[in-house]
Amino acid sequence: MESAMTNIALIGAGGKMGYRLSSNLKQSDYIVSHVELSNAGRQRLSEGLGISCVDAQQAVPEAQVVILAVPDTLVGRVAEELSPLMASGTMVITLDAAAPFAGHLPNRDDLVYFVTHPCHPPIFNDETDLDAKRDYFGGAKAKQHIVNALMQGPEELYALGEAIAKTIYAPVVRSHRVSVEQMALLEPGLSETVCATLLVVMREAMDEVVARGVDQECARDFLLGHMNILAAVIFDEQPGVFSDACNKAIENGKPQLMRDDWKRVFEPEEIAESIRRIT
Repeated sequence: MESAMTNIALIGAGGKMGYRLSSNLKQSDYIVSHVELSNAGRQRLSEGLGISCVDAQQAVPEAQVVILAVPDTLVGRVAEELSPLMASGTMVITLDAAAPFAGHLPNRDDLVYFVTHPCHPPIFNDETDLDAKRDYFGGAKAKQHIVNALMQGPEELYALGEAIAKTIYAPVVRSHRVSVEQMALLEPGLSETVCATLLVVMREAMDEVVARGVDQECARDFLLGHMNILAAVIFDEQPGVFSDACNKAIENGKPQLMRDDWKRVFEPEEIAESIRRIT
């Protein structure tokens, strides 16, 4: 399908994520029908982007692609409600692997299920524009990478899903193809259960240093600066080795901070339970 001939129904178009997608799709050749239930969301679209909304009953039957820009907890319910309106062959795009992984999409073999999620702008980047450097979320000014999965449907339709994903998350540099199971390992596994948790611990550690007498600005400057150089070496962004003292601190600190079996968070049953809690 060419973009100029592809009709998209964007569900939740005026929400936090939906508005971002609406803004990027407005600059594309796709034919988009915006569906938003809340008055606040409709007003936001009208005033911010000059977009008028339509009802799902009007948008979905004519759509080749339905994007569910709704919270994880609502994806299953919304998809079931819209399913009777979807023609055979419709591509349903979700923006997270949680609901698809948990089996919350309608049991219809004649629908195409495509899952896409942004990596968000990387810490190490080549942005020179100040607005791009401050676009921490992505999908506006900063370049980012994305991950995609064709969960169900003909292989030839992967290209359509990827093209739409590159549009809604633009500007995109690398587009990675994964399975839904692999995407679940990435989130919530890698990005939330591990990364977000450890970053919260790091913030708590900074606050503890401040509570023990170090100036807050000093502690923050010291931590963020060290995060930059340490991460550059650990993630092979820059060649280098740590000092003997640093290596010894890591050797002694890791057993105090991490359980021996911490990698169990990536076991299938742990990922499934994590997703169950958020869907």
